Amino acid sequence: MAQVEARVLKGFRDYLPEADIPRQAMLRKVVAVFESFGFGPLTTPALEYADILLGKYGEEGDQLLYRFADNGGRDVALRYDLTVPLARVVAQHRSLDMPFRRYQVAPVWRAEKPGRGRFREFLQCDVDIVGEASARADAECMMVGLEVLGALGVPGFVMRVNNRKILDGLLDRVGVEGRERRHAVLRVMDKLPKIGRAGVEAELSDEVGLDAEARSLLFEVLGRPVAGSAGVRALDDAVGGSEAGRLGITELAELLDIVEAAGYGDRVEVDLSIARGLDYYTGTIYETFVRDREGFGSVMSGGRYDTLLAMFLRESIPAVGISLGIDRLVSLLVDLGLVGGRAGTADVFAAAFDDEGYGAMVRWAGALRRAGVGVETSLVAGRLGKQFRLAEKKGYRFVVLQGPDERAADKLALKDLQSGEQVTVDLEEVVRRVRSAPDGGHG
Repeated sequence: MAQVEARVLKGFRDYLPEADIPRQAMLRKVVAVFESFGFGPLTTPALEYADILLGKYGEEGDQLLYRFADNGGRDVALRYDLTVPLARVVAQHRSLDMPFRRYQVAPVWRAEKPGRGRFREFLQCDVDIVGEASARADAECMMVGLEVLGALGVPGFVMRVNNRKILDGLLDRVGVEGRERRHAVLRVMDKLPKIGRAGVEAELSDEVGLDAEARSLLFEVLGRPVAGSAGVRALDDAVGGSEAGRLGITELAELLDIVEAAGYGDRVEVDLSIARGLDYYTGTIYETFVRDREGFGSVMSGGRYDTLLAMFLRESIPAVGISLGIDRLVSLLVDLGLVGGRAGTADVFAAAFDDEGYGAMVRWAGALRRAGVGVETSLVAGRLGKQFRLAEKKGYRFVVLQGPDERAADKLALKDLQSGEQVTVDLEEVVRRVRSAPDGGHG
């Protein structure tokens, strides 16, 4: 057999235990928040027929699809996001009770240029509500997203919200006509956090053909500070006589009223430059950033997409959702020093004193697990110093073992690797000490 160089594709990555353990712990917290709001799980295939995905993300999005012919000659693609597969599920399973509230945690794939905190394969955590058109559904998705970031301990985050209809009204005012041209403008505007005003102006001029007067008016409105629902209601001049624009103002003000009444107003800001480049958004749109770390990009985003299901059905069904980019968020928290690596998954490490007592140590480990304390048992006896160093390296605070004296007394030795203290105790005392430790036994 020919030797092959071990390597991974650019934009993809392995998660070794010390990186994946905190990541999985974060995911458990995310799911717990999702379920606390009454969202249920949904699982969909990684592969879809290409025509299910094509035309839903705009020309640029279509070019980022991992698309190929499978062994049966079928035209297929890896999912780009979790929203279009959800729309396909709702169209295919018409017996679903409405409103349909679901969450999904799954990988997606985009053939884009990798960068800091940006990968070609990454995990998305989505919640969506399908079948409810009111601003209450928008607010619900925003609030669950804000609660997730709070549960994860993300510092200084802010959700910036806008409404696509307000942007439509602004485009009406500056004279941008035609669906494709309007979407092109929005896709360029969506790059504002990455390439800045100068870069966006250059693309609007060179690629979209927007004249200087239109660009100036556009940025005058986009840069306007807007404070709360009262500030939104004062935006009539920004959209001129546009009916769509005035409807967007009404929708956004109503949404902010709900969010502020629910006590989340301090985490939400109006930002008229938020555009969300995907073509399927129709109303509320939002992106979430960590202050002073905007270079990482949005860690959570979403919006309303009331017409997406019409691509699969003869009717439109209202829908709104939010998506958390967990891989980008993990990279950010590592960068901030808030997430550390740990390779041990249990609560304590059981060292094997000698081969003679190995069976008894395994029985003690089983009893501890039944009492609610996770135990990783050493598979090699002897050389306790080496076993202690391994336990410490894997992030354990406590080690249990049983030498001849402990076996004679039918007890365990419990060593605290942080303090160096070692005591002889019974099983109940091991459980009490581990459970009462501030870190639950994790070093």
